[in-house]
Amino acid sequence: MDETAITRHITETFPDVDTVLAMGATFFFYNPQDGTPKDHRFPFATLVTGDEHDQFSDLNRPGVFRLNVGVSKQTFRSLFPAGEAAHDFTALDKIMPHPVYGKMYWVCVLSPTPETFERVKPLLAEAYETAVAKRAGREDGR
Repeated sequence: MDETAITRHITETFPDVDTVLAMGATFFFYNPQDGTPKDHRFPFATLVTGDEHDQFSDLNRPGVFRLNVGVSKQTFRSLFPAGEAAHDFTALDKIMPHPVYGKMYWVCVLSPTPETFERVKPLLAEAYETAVAKRAGREDGR
């Protein structure tokens, strides 16, 4: 898998997804076309290609990128029952807690293979559905 294939999967699978390229990353937002400014939305997934924001993953290696996905606390704990125990954040093709945002229940994978990406797809769906539900809650006045 490469960044283009992952971006295509996200934008073609989930309705109303807006992408923003900034700071060496692609940010994926749920955008219900309600006029909410981009700086008032929170991404449900990101693709990062460089070490500008952290050096944990050594993303400056040729062809290496990190897909980050925000999941629920329950999903995070089911994936990592021991919490954020020691991980090699430079390891390729391994789903692990995000090196910085794991405490906020974000997971990541560096340069996933198609097989690993299949395991990530339900996580992306959960992240997207959570973003949709949060927007619906705001529209309902919650």
